[in-house]
This record gives sequence, structure tokens and C-alpha cells, in this order.
Amino acid sequence: MTDSTDPARKLISICVPVFNEQDNILPFYERMRPLMDSLADRYAFEILFTDNHSSDDTFVRLAELAARDRRVRVLRFSRNFGFQRSIFTNYVNCRGDAAIQIDVDLQDPPEILPEFLALWEQGYKVVYGVRRSRPNENWLLHRVRKLFYRGIDLLSEDPLPHDAGDFRLIDRCIVEELRRYSDQQPYLRGLIAAMGFKQIGIVYDRSARERGSSKFNLRKLASLALDGIFHHSVIPLRIATFTGLAMFLIAAVASLYYIFGKLLAPSDWPPGIASNTILLLFSIGMNGIFLGIIGEYIGRIYKNVKSMPLTIIETAVDHTGGGADPRETPASGTLVEGGLS
Repeated sequence: MTDSTDPARKLISICVPVFNEQDNILPFYERMRPLMDSLADRYAFEILFTDNHSSDDTFVRLAELAARDRRVRVLRFSRNFGFQRSIFTNYVNCRGDAAIQIDVDLQDPPEILPEFLALWEQGYKVVYGVRRSRPNENWLLHRVRKLFYRGIDLLSEDPLPHDAGDFRLIDRCIVEELRRYSDQQPYLRGLIAAMGFKQIGIVYDRSARERGSSKFNLRKLASLALDGIFHHSVIPLRIATFTGLAMFLIAAVASLYYIFGKLLAPSDWPPGIASNTILLLFSIGMNGIFLGIIGEYIGRIYKNVKSMPLTIIETAVDHTGGGADPRETPASGTLVEGGLS
């Protein structure tokens, strides 16, 4: 068995968020194990599962797996904190020189991980998968997903890779940047893209899910899209500002038209209608401008003052022996309760 604490090789963390995936745990491990063993001459591995308080036997099977293989660690949350928070907590608690996030349902093929590692060795700090196909996905969900991601990209202040999900490798320097980050609703695709560094994509074909069902519906997709827009961009606030400014200019032009019209070509407009309309538009425009300005400040404050823990870890399963590696200490903002198995 590979010892993930061997200092002679680079340590790679396989980061796996799970929720009610009891039927996928062992198939995932059985597919990952030969891949890790084939790379054991160059790399040591750990598999870190973050369990979003599954209601089935997911945690039981993970704990059994960790007892069999010391490379497996498990963090179980006190409740379901959501997919993005689960990934974030996984990243900031991993110990590797690089971290690879992959879903347990095996729709993203583990077999291309050597390609990720090869590009990482060439100096790329982020290597992400680009989905060429998504078999058996609902047509409506597929179209809405594309629309949401294009909308996020359009409104984002930083360019986002198209057709890329959360299947990615990040270097330790990215992990350390994430450990300094605090946001109640992290949108990791935008956050990592905004960090810069050398990034590259690998095109692959996604497989169909064989066991269990997807936990990602239209409502969660819409929520993710809103997180991506409002947590990593102030463009919507600027749209509000410019809309208010446009209304103000329209009111100003209408006022001039009304004044000159009265002076040069008196008309039979009903008394008060034109002036009331102009004043109303003027008021709406001014309100829009000032609300937009206030929103700019609130948006910046909102990004910086949130200090609640992203997740609460109820139980940790770790058979690697404890404090050998200082990176295992949970990152700031992650509250740890419960026992260490």
C-alpha cells in the first residue's frame, strides 16, 4: 500500500465531494486504486472525501474504506452546506502539492489524470477539464446550463473557460490562496479563473452516470449562476447605475423639449401632465443613480466582511497518524467539532 506521507514523492490530493452516493463509493475507489498504484513511483496519493451529511450509508462506507486504506480521509459535515462549499472545504483541508477535484459518479474519467499531472509538471498551476459531450443529459437542462454559463461569462469581470466544470487540478499555491479567502457563497470556477497563473484546459468526453441520480437540478443551477454573477462581479450594480443615469438624461432632454416647446410653440397640453411626468422620470433616474452608487459600496463591503464558517465538520476519519503534516490543520473559517476516528 502506498504511504501518502512519503516525503520522497510529490503528494497528490484527490478531492471528492459526496452526498448520498453510497452506490458509487466502492466503484470509484476500485477505479482509482490501480491508477494511483501505476503512478506510485512518482507520486504519493491521498483521497479526501467531504460528505455533505448524507442520509444513506455513504459515510459508513467511507469510514470502512478509510480503515482499509490509510490514503483515504473523510470529513463529514454537520449538515448539507452545498456543493461549492464542500469542494472549497476539501481544497483547504487537503495536504497535497497539487489537488485534483473529481466527482464520485465517474462521469469525469480518472484515466486522464496523468495528462493533468503532466501539464502540472510543465508549470501550469491550473489544469481544467473541458467537456466536449454530456451524454444522456436532459435537453432542457443542457440548454439552460449553457445559457447560465454564457450569462455568467458575459457579466463576469474575469474571463471564464467555456464548457469547464469543477473537474480540475490546482497547484498548492492556489490552495494557499483559497485558504486566505472568505466568502459565504464561493463560486470556485470564477474565483480560480480570477487568480491568474498559468492555466490550461484538456478536452474530454463525459460519461453517463451509471449509479444513483444527479443532485444538481435547475434550481441549484440557477442558484449557482446567481452566486457566480453576484459574488464575482459588480457589473449588475453598474448596470443599475447606468440605467438610472440614462433615465436622468431622458428626463433632462424631455425637460428641455418641454421648456423650449412652451416658449417657441405653445401647445394645448393638459396642465400638469408633462411636468409631472418629467418630474417622475427625473426622480426615478436620480434614485437609480444613487442606489447604484450605494450598491457599489455595499457590494464591496459584502465581499469583505462575511466571517461565518463555510462548513462545520462533525466527524473526521483519518488513519494517517495525525500531526505529521502541518497542512492537515483545518483552514481558517472551517469550524471543527466531533471526534477523530
